[in-house]
Amino acid sequence: MAAQPQECVYYHTREDKVICDLCPHRCVLNDGERGKCGVREARDGKLIALTYAEVTSVQIDPIEKKPLYHFHPGSLILSLGTWGCNFSCVFCQNWQISQGQLPTKHLAPADAVAIARQQAGNIGIAYTYNEPLIWYEYVRDTAGLAHEAGLKNVLVTNGYINEEPVRDILPLIDAWNIDIKSMADDFYQRLCGARARWSRRTAEMAAEAAHVEITNLIIPGENDSDEDIQSLVDWVAESLGEDTPLHFSRYHPAYQMTAPPTPERTLRRALEIGRRRLNYVYVGNMWLDDGQDTHCPGCGEVVIRRAGFDASCRGLRDGRCGRCGAEVNVITN
Repeated sequence: MAAQPQECVYYHTREDKVICDLCPHRCVLNDGERGKCGVREARDGKLIALTYAEVTSVQIDPIEKKPLYHFHPGSLILSLGTWGCNFSCVFCQNWQISQGQLPTKHLAPADAVAIARQQAGNIGIAYTYNEPLIWYEYVRDTAGLAHEAGLKNVLVTNGYINEEPVRDILPLIDAWNIDIKSMADDFYQRLCGARARWSRRTAEMAAEAAHVEITNLIIPGENDSDEDIQSLVDWVAESLGEDTPLHFSRYHPAYQMTAPPTPERTLRRALEIGRRRLNYVYVGNMWLDDGQDTHCPGCGEVVIRRAGFDASCRGLRDGRCGRCGAEVNVITN
């Protein structure tokens, strides 16, 4: 079915131009032009969301795949995505849908919620795969219906959005995984076509209202120095809190970047640096001893043991360590 265009929420006009107000790019468009995201188009003086209710991917995933390790561990979640992105990362691991335009199927918000409710063990809906914040109107409408149905909403995002749209959607989102690619603005400009501070600001705002976890893809020669890692860890500890889960993810060559995969020693060093200040630090895209398990911040006991995307919470007792009774920052109900 062809896309069902819908008018966007955040834009204004100036003379014969349409200016998108959703993300910091603030694209200025002539009639017929699309923004950097590829999915918001100026049409007859309006801004149109081309991918509203159009999905490229619909599947049930383990919540750990998002990755969210401290939000209903061991649960399943209906995961939806479309195409397009407001970044142009040369290392994109999902470039086929973020930088291309794949065929879609129509899935109205009410139908998405109905599917989510039918799946045994499913806790809600995750908006993921490509950049869900450029799908803003669909996410807003679907998330509202999901909450009415008693379901949870999860965003897996680069966080590149203006503050007003963040504030408006905060009440609808229960958990965020935000990809902080680097603390350096030069990294964002050279490799992503964006600026650094906006994603951090989104994470800070989200952390005041919902559960937040941070992911950082470590790329050799770009953001893998001790200084790079320490800067990220310090920001998480000071701006989001030492109980915020941080996921260091292994890079593999993809799209336009041919640098070799992240070495194991780099990921081990990142774990070591992270755990000096943060209580919950993990490694993704590579199995490491002790790189996926959750430890009690009080006594060090393993309270959640993971094997791949499977999670066993046998060490938890009502949100506390079963050994010493210390509180563990995990949402289970």
